[in-house]
Amino acid sequence: MSSDRPALRRDAPPVRPDEAARAHLRFIRETMGRTATFTAVPGWGGVAMGALGLAAAVWGYQQDAILPWLQVWLTAAVVAGGVGGLATWRKAQAGGVPVLSGAGRKFILGLAPILAAGAVLTLAVAALDAAPLGVGLTEPVVRGGAATFRLLPGLWLLLYGAGVVAAGTFSVRPIPLLGGLCMAAGAAALVAPASWGDLFMGLGFGVLHVGFGLHIVRHHGG
Repeated sequence: MSSDRPALRRDAPPVRPDEAARAHLRFIRETMGRTATFTAVPGWGGVAMGALGLAAAVWGYQQDAILPWLQVWLTAAVVAGGVGGLATWRKAQAGGVPVLSGAGRKFILGLAPILAAGAVLTLAVAALDAAPLGVGLTEPVVRGGAATFRLLPGLWLLLYGAGVVAAGTFSVRPIPLLGGLCMAAGAAALVAPASWGDLFMGLGFGVLHVGFGLHIVRHHGG
């Protein structure tokens, strides 16, 4: 009677004990890397990002044309992203936490696609206000009548918050809460007067980041 059980290979070389031990250790490290919590979230980096958000809110509120306002906030976003990335890398190096593998890679992959979607939506919304040769972006406008001022603060906060919630699944507990509060601020910004957009972004990108950054410094290291 035939059997589907594979035949034993009597000529297979025996595995040495030290090789078996190394294989077991490698398997344990890989398993822990897949299930671990990403703890290299920067506390002081979050405080610095919040300070940049507050400065952008004050400066952006003073702009009455679309293009200068976009330049303020996009510059702040790029600088804050660089500060956050550098602070994350330095904290990961100091703590021996891998950034581009395991939980660190999942953290980045949870945040990056939503930020990319935000960049595309920014271009699409700004295009609604653009006249030929971009003149409509450089002239003073009434905020309530411009799609950029009316929609982007809420969309930015909603998308950023959603990305932080998704990435925070692989991080320490305060991170998803930060994302949820940013989403709440974004929802409020979409129904509030357009002139309040910088206020809500100052709250979400500024005050919340400073507060949560200080919490992380105290409870999870700088």
